[in-house]
Amino acid sequence: MLSKNSREVFTFLFFLLIAALFWLEQTLDSEYEIDVKVPLKLKNVPESIVITSDFPEELTVTLRDKGNTLLNYQLTKRFYPINIDFAEHQNRRHHVSLLSNTYNKSITAQLANSTAITAIEPDTIDYYYSEGKSKKVPVRLQGRVSPGQQYYISDTIFNPAQVTVYAPQGALDTVKVAYTKFFEETQIEDTLRRQLELVSGKGVKFVPDVVELTLPVDIYTEKSVEVPIEGVNFPAGKTLRAFPSKVKVTFHVGLTKYLDIKPEDFRVMVTYEELRKLEGEKYQVKLKKQPKGVSQVRIYPAQIDFLIENVTKDDAD
Repeated sequence: MLSKNSREVFTFLFFLLIAALFWLEQTLDSEYEIDVKVPLKLKNVPESIVITSDFPEELTVTLRDKGNTLLNYQLTKRFYPINIDFAEHQNRRHHVSLLSNTYNKSITAQLANSTAITAIEPDTIDYYYSEGKSKKVPVRLQGRVSPGQQYYISDTIFNPAQVTVYAPQGALDTVKVAYTKFFEETQIEDTLRRQLELVSGKGVKFVPDVVELTLPVDIYTEKSVEVPIEGVNFPAGKTLRAFPSKVKVTFHVGLTKYLDIKPEDFRVMVTYEELRKLEGEKYQVKLKKQPKGVSQVRIYPAQIDFLIENVTKDDAD
């Protein structure tokens, strides 16, 4: 430590420190600009009032001053919030728009005399409110969803299924549905759950503003049932003889509903009026009723032969 080389190193470091201090003093004596955050609060809002738009929580204020003063703001300064009195700005339009520089004095009072405000963002404090007017509206999905091959989406479930919308009366009357933000998902092969935000316009607020989407996914399987052919609207004394008397109905259904689908869930009906107008000798079978959740329904045979028979009272007995 007492060697000549060591003394030279310490001498160099001493002068380096002195130079750095002079440089720092000169730097801090120059003017700069920094951004600081000033809290913003809306006070004296009655319980019956709902703010239906985003209210800014803070202002970004650009300050200009010497470096040492700005450094003090960054390291130690905590700004008091700017308070906006709701009652002072209440109006019939239910819309308040205030220039941010209106509050320059409130901000300047917290600054050194040498500090200048060069900008405030946002430049306008803008908010909408509703005087307790609300209604319930259903939630709807906005987007595109598709299942993977051999799968299908059996339902679209929202929790909650309805939300409360708050808005001034004029805007409230136009809101019929709460749409989610655009959502896209493809090749879904398992039940999907997502939290989705709702899209609201100016002056409109949904409560809650986030809903849970559930898309139950099932896999298709094929099933067949035999369904009798029914004659409908035949006059007294006449009856339908169909050949064959039953048809085979084949369809796709989700695996979870496979056992729930019964032959009586389908109806194949032939009306007397249809047969009277028929030009050919065969009737094209039509399915008049089918349960929800089935798809790709096929009927075999697709055409049948038939006779319209006269029935006597003795035959009926």
